[in-house]
Amino acid sequence: MRFPAFPLSLRSVLALHLALGAAGLAPAAFARPALVAADPAADAAVTKPTVLTLTFSEALDAPLSGLDLVMTAMPGMAHHQPMPIKGFPVKVEDRRIAAALPRALPAGTYLLTWHAAGADRDGATGSYSFTVR
Repeated sequence: MRFPAFPLSLRSVLALHLALGAAGLAPAAFARPALVAADPAADAAVTKPTVLTLTFSEALDAPLSGLDLVMTAMPGMAHHQPMPIKGFPVKVEDRRIAAALPRALPAGTYLLTWHAAGADRDGATGSYSFTVR
């Protein structure tokens, strides 16, 4: 059975599209945002930060993106209960999520959990710890 002939340009475009799909290279519109930089960084030991900044691989949808911060350990307290840190503004702009803390974080270990969605509203989540000296 013969298929109708397509113009060469359309045939080439279809072949390229099929090849990219077979190689697992989805178009960028269907990719999830990936965390590419963080300050403080994962597992870092820092001195009293007042700003938390996350940078992603693509522009974010502000209403669907943000972060949460929990103090998970405090020096000198063996059985410190997790303590959510609240009351700080979070700003989502282009590829960044930034939180301006009203005062420097006290010494301890923190868990930063983030959620981010791109223009296609496909979301990603993640978390990491850092320590304040």
